[in-house]
Amino acid sequence: MSTTGGQRSDGPDISVVVPVYGCTPCLVPLYERVTAALESLVEQFELVFVDDRGGDGAWEAIADLSRRDARVRGVRLSRNFGQHAAITAGLSAARGDWAVVMDCDLQDPPEEIPHLWAKAAEGFDIVYGRRKSKPTSPLRRLTARLYFKGLNFFTGAGIEGEFGSFSLISRDVIDGFLRFRDQDRHYLFILHWLGFDWAAVDYEPSVRHEGESSYSLGTLVKHGLNGMFFQTTVLLRWIVYFGFLLSTVGALLALYFIAARLTGSAYPGWTSIAVILLLVSGFIIVSTGITGLYIGKVFEQVKDRPLFVVDREIEQGTEQRPRPAVHREPIV
Repeated sequence: MSTTGGQRSDGPDISVVVPVYGCTPCLVPLYERVTAALESLVEQFELVFVDDRGGDGAWEAIADLSRRDARVRGVRLSRNFGQHAAITAGLSAARGDWAVVMDCDLQDPPEEIPHLWAKAAEGFDIVYGRRKSKPTSPLRRLTARLYFKGLNFFTGAGIEGEFGSFSLISRDVIDGFLRFRDQDRHYLFILHWLGFDWAAVDYEPSVRHEGESSYSLGTLVKHGLNGMFFQTTVLLRWIVYFGFLLSTVGALLALYFIAARLTGSAYPGWTSIAVILLLVSGFIIVSTGITGLYIGKVFEQVKDRPLFVVDREIEQGTEQRPRPAVHREPIV
């Protein structure tokens, strides 16, 4: 396959980046299935497992795989930084001309990687895996559908709800992704913003190999709100528009009350005034709170803390601490 201008000719053809959290029993089957899928596909590849400190012995399993196979590399973060920071850490460490990003729970079958690779050969820099169905509860499917509808309504992103992190991206996309310094980050949002040519490959997801999802309902809600509101300032513009609407309605009501007073019209009580006061004051409180949330996010961003901190790395069975350990600027 021809690669893009930003390729690293001295590296492997494909790096498979896997953030690991709460799925240690899946690692050996994942390794076996990924290697089986790639050995006949490309000459060189690597697996980059990023231990996001799930506390279930993942690092020991990654170290054992690295001792068995030099193509397995491990990156251990100093604490749990979250899935999207772990993806960033993995892409920072990836040496391949292309990178496959996938979860560790085997819901995204590694056997689909050749299909992504074939689609990329048609000239696309990003190839998404698009799920035909989701092996989750009806409630989660409904909330996911509503979330993406709301997201696209507010932001105009046009991101399909069937997309997940399972994807294949070129070296140019990797380098562009690593230039982002957003503290509140979402893998799909960044890929969408980068705007490279993309395509999608449909596939049937599998059930989770073992264990349960680490995303609770509360975590999903928090993640969804961060994605919907704090990737764009569109909500602030909506507040301004709604404020103008309320002001217009208030001015029209004021003219109506003045006219009613001058004509001597009688109307019982001042219920309308109380309703208007409650409506306007409620809007002021809500809009002030949302503005405060945005200011809080700005505060977090300007502190310029690292997106992740690497505790140690392992390659060819040799474990070492990186120097420097703090990755303020991912290497691109």
